[in-house]
Amino acid sequence: MPGQQDVLGHPPGLFVCFATEMWERFSFYGMKFLLLLYLTKYHLFSDVQGLSVLGSYAALVYATPIIGGLIADRYLGMRKAVVAGGLLLVCGHLGMAWEGHAAYRTDAEHIVRDETALQVFYLSLALIVVGVGFLKPNISTIVGKLYAPADHRRDAGFTIFYMGINIGAFLATILCGYLGETYGWKYGFGVAGLGMLLGLITFLRGQRHLHGLAEPPHPELLDKAVLGSMRLESVIYLCALLGVGVTWQLVQLHTAVGIGLNLLSIVVLLGLAWFITYRCDADERGKMTVLVILIVSSVVFWSLFEQSAASMTLFADRIVDRHFLGLHWTASQFGSLNSMFIFLCAPGFAWLWSTLGRRGREPSVPVKFALGTMLAGLGFGALVLGSHYPVASGQVAAIWLVLAYLLHTTGELCLSPVGLSAVTRLAVPRVVGVMMGTWFLASAYSELVAVQLAKLAAIPAQSGVGQNIANAAAAYADLFTFLLSVGCGFGLFLLLVTPLLNRIARGSAKD
Repeated sequence: MPGQQDVLGHPPGLFVCFATEMWERFSFYGMKFLLLLYLTKYHLFSDVQGLSVLGSYAALVYATPIIGGLIADRYLGMRKAVVAGGLLLVCGHLGMAWEGHAAYRTDAEHIVRDETALQVFYLSLALIVVGVGFLKPNISTIVGKLYAPADHRRDAGFTIFYMGINIGAFLATILCGYLGETYGWKYGFGVAGLGMLLGLITFLRGQRHLHGLAEPPHPELLDKAVLGSMRLESVIYLCALLGVGVTWQLVQLHTAVGIGLNLLSIVVLLGLAWFITYRCDADERGKMTVLVILIVSSVVFWSLFEQSAASMTLFADRIVDRHFLGLHWTASQFGSLNSMFIFLCAPGFAWLWSTLGRRGREPSVPVKFALGTMLAGLGFGALVLGSHYPVASGQVAAIWLVLAYLLHTTGELCLSPVGLSAVTRLAVPRVVGVMMGTWFLASAYSELVAVQLAKLAAIPAQSGVGQNIANAAAAYADLFTFLLSVGCGFGLFLLLVTPLLNRIARGSAKD
């Protein structure tokens, strides 16, 4: 039964987490869709250089929560981890508000950049990467701790929490995108930093509502002396700062990030193959095999979906006529469409799956993955179609980009929540955490694949897009045609092998 102090039928701690995550996502998405534009338009990076930085940063952002979750589970506890992550995020986002001097060309071959400003920028990215690693996995875990396992309010609580994420993302891309591209990059990044500061203050003031559920599992360990007289807790924070230093270099060493993720992925896949072969019975082996196949296939979807902050943002900036609904939109503001369509479409998808489930006609997980991947491909089909019917200026009408985001979001709703559910149901209980980490590792890997795909339409820095919109549009049309083929082709392949996957999993792939 809800207690007297419940808010709207839920523990007050839920709304503390809701507000904290809303502002954290506000800060994250506020800078995400500005990042590539800032590098290519202010520091005059080539498309290839800017995409490399974006890929390294995004891949590391998805990889570090695995480490942050382990540290919180074993030592810090979730509350301390969230506070540490919040502090790092505030420093990182506010650091990005320092622009330095804009780059300029001395001739067609030479560019003068403010190297000090760039190093501050890279350091800020590193602070954000490590901060997300501490905060992102643990704020979600706290929400789960607020409810007893059998509490009927749990799913509704997570739905409210998920809406906070999308509210933050929607507001950020609208506000930060407008300020950054209209008045100056520092204003967009600065507002994102202030959002994270509000989130940290909210969490600190609301800690009493967590009722000790997020404290360290073994507090005495944190006081244990290590490395001489230093407390273990201090050593953990020191290691986090050292991790910032390492990440500072990694975001500039794009090849090293790619090699590292490739090696890690190979090790994980070989380890899982060994575990499935020698440590699982026949039933477990079937479920785990299907789960690994689904996780690997998710790389295709996310590589398409994450074009939003890469090729699609450059496309919106360079090729799209951004006058829409009587307003002039900035390129980064189009990123808000994903969150808006989640608001509009998520209830319909929940109703659809429930209705089909009651009638025994709900698609299996592989079918949903196939549908999601094909919808992502069809989103690029909308952009290809729009490129064939330009407006009078030679640009592509904004409605085609809106349609692409709608299709991508419906694809996300087919795949993302279903994938997380599949991990918890198909994984052998003793390795659920490992498989969840593998799911996020696949997301990290897809970020690198996404930027490599986006580079197929990279515009040479010397040519300038404005010189020939038609040629630039043709380059993006070729890329989007290829992505259309990849999405629809791979989705069709998943549909064809679905009967086999369902047999391997012995029918367990049903939601």
